[in-house]
Amino acid sequence: MYLFPAIDLCGGKAVRLIHGDYNKMTVYSNSPFDVALGFKKAGAEYLHLVDLDGAKDGNTPNFEIIGKIAAESGLRVEVGGGVRTMQTAELYLELGATRVIIGTAAVTDPDFLLKALDRFGDKIAVAVDIKDGFVATHGWLRTSGENCFDFCRKLQNVGVRTAICTDISKDGALQGINAELYRKLASEFSMDIIASGGVSSIDDIKKLLETGVSGVILGKSIYTGAVNLAEAVALVKRAEQL
Repeated sequence: MYLFPAIDLCGGKAVRLIHGDYNKMTVYSNSPFDVALGFKKAGAEYLHLVDLDGAKDGNTPNFEIIGKIAAESGLRVEVGGGVRTMQTAELYLELGATRVIIGTAAVTDPDFLLKALDRFGDKIAVAVDIKDGFVATHGWLRTSGENCFDFCRKLQNVGVRTAICTDISKDGALQGINAELYRKLASEFSMDIIASGGVSSIDDIKKLLETGVSGVILGKSIYTGAVNLAEAVALVKRAEQL
């Protein structure tokens, strides 16, 4: 299982939201690059990077800091938030990202998703943001009428290799994970499922190791100290050796 410590960018700062609410934002650092270096020092190899400004507005206001992190941090970076054109996807890959995450556009513009998959293959992942069982879009500000399992089935059928599934009700709340949801997703689909939202302790990571998911994103828990990233990295490495 892969560990993805997360940096959410807003106005060039590293922030966290609660339940995806932009009005419930905490700024954790004015230097996201230093945060990334801290993750690297703790043993992380991967990074989940989201442009919250882009997710809401569909633009790329934080591309300079994203490029610096991708090129200089030594981490394998996946980038999402506002990826709604081929030009944006190509920009992030050229900056050094190893994978680009398509969210809203996978719902609103399926032709774009198909074109991106055709051109970039497994460098494309899809964010499946789940609110009350349905897929949310536009930085979680809107909810589509698409059931999350039906949507994941569509994604798998068109060749998506990785789905990053976030339980919005748990995100940023430090209330624990929805293990049953991730177990069902991992068992029903052959594509890689990355779990996101609600990790509040090392025990949550242990539970996720038993669900069959391919990875987990760690956000607020590592910023508050609820999860020690170095300890989490060591736990996952031990599990891989069993």
